[in-house]
Amino acid sequence: MTNGPDLFSSDGPDQGLPGPGVGGSSADSGRALDPLAVRMRPRTIAEVVGQDHLTFPGSPLVQLVEASGGDRAGASSVILWGPPGVGKTTLAHVISHAPGRTFVELSAITAGVKDVRQVIENARRERDMYQRTTVLFLDEIHRFSKAQQDALLPAVENRLVVLVAATTENPSFSVISPLLSRSLLLTLRPLDDAAIADLLDRAVVSERGLAGQFELEPAAKDFIVRIAGADARRSLTILEAAAGIAAAQAEFAEAAASDDSVVDTDDDTDADDDDVADEGIEDPTESEDSADTDDSETSPAEGRAILITEAACAEASSETVLRYDKNGDQHYDVVSAFIKSIRGSDVDAALHYLARMIVAGEDPRFIARRVVISAAEDIGMADPQALPIAVAASTAVQNIGMPEGRIPLAEAVTYLAMAPKSNASYRALDAAIADVKNGFSGQVPTHLRDAHYPGAKELGHGEGYKYSHDHPHGVAAQEYLPETLRGKRYYEPTGNGMERSLGERLEMLQRLLRP
Repeated sequence: MTNGPDLFSSDGPDQGLPGPGVGGSSADSGRALDPLAVRMRPRTIAEVVGQDHLTFPGSPLVQLVEASGGDRAGASSVILWGPPGVGKTTLAHVISHAPGRTFVELSAITAGVKDVRQVIENARRERDMYQRTTVLFLDEIHRFSKAQQDALLPAVENRLVVLVAATTENPSFSVISPLLSRSLLLTLRPLDDAAIADLLDRAVVSERGLAGQFELEPAAKDFIVRIAGADARRSLTILEAAAGIAAAQAEFAEAAASDDSVVDTDDDTDADDDDVADEGIEDPTESEDSADTDDSETSPAEGRAILITEAACAEASSETVLRYDKNGDQHYDVVSAFIKSIRGSDVDAALHYLARMIVAGEDPRFIARRVVISAAEDIGMADPQALPIAVAASTAVQNIGMPEGRIPLAEAVTYLAMAPKSNASYRALDAAIADVKNGFSGQVPTHLRDAHYPGAKELGHGEGYKYSHDHPHGVAAQEYLPETLRGKRYYEPTGNGMERSLGERLEMLQRLLRP
């Protein structure tokens, strides 16, 4: 799986055994070495958190989970759409646990049409020989080509397999329509802070988790909730790493205390020798009891939970990983918010989304292109300087690259966000294009036609044309639009910025053109 172990899936009855390293108890099975996020996977749909809109009693998902392998009612295939760490893989495993089902998992990154056909053939054998239904979990289905997705259609349509496909991308754009129409689309929501906090609390006390050997201070929990970005898997990964750091620090502190005790004992040996000679040999039983008492006070492993601090969590997380796939939904969401913030004149929001794109490694040339488009589309003639500034920023990015290229980008974004806004030119052109497409073209007026070639005058081309510079204000009273569009107005300037004065000039021009 490309996203690492999924928090919410379960592979079998011995999944969830705690590991011997950090929390939990030692176990013979290799499952004991699984990461905390794997050990804490929900095993039933009732344990899944944060998706109440999908897991309520009687929901299509619950019906699919509770149906037996031979049940023909309800949805046969589902597409799970949501960000990483919200439980897509979990639900696939939970669905597969119904009686009479066999679970098969493929990754769209490594699997091809041949692999899909092999699964379908095996599924047919399972059905015919053992009356078992195959649950095919296909991770990252958006990476499958059209041909690969087409190979799934017959098996899905005939219910030869129960397809559970997971994707972080919008299925409307990444899954072929025939497959989408044959599947139940379930949108998984990002986990809220309360759900992440609940998972952390469970992991600290559960025998499958840290087994009560650690205590998570409130500030540390708040830090993990904030840094995890609604990703349950990431939150438990940080918790496990922080527990390891806390355990190592506690062990080091215990060893240091023990060394200090040995030094103190050596320093006092000479003085103690005289006391021993006078008082005799100490009762061995009493000595052992004393030693046990000392250990219980200094060893964090003996009945005392190790405190996981915010500092340990910060060290464990080291750096926030932005959720931003340059080919995915998050990419387009951030870009959309960026453009809309400029259009909405919120300079701080625009700079925030610019920063997110830069930190995530977005191609600065892509950002520059979007800035140029925004200048033309959203500022337009309300501030004609916006476009040259945007183009200059784009040129600067091309010439100097990053990281310095961020500076002209910031200047351009700041200017555009604070500039007066108008899309009047943009709307005017779209209206003109609509007329042309709808057949409102008409003939070019004769007096405007090309008259430079031999024989043009005999056709009347150019006859009656008035040279604008020979008239007052450089405007000649004549018709320029085709006859079918005479008097048509496309450009309607706003009252924003420079367009206020342009509107006044437009009215004057109309009076001169059509007295």
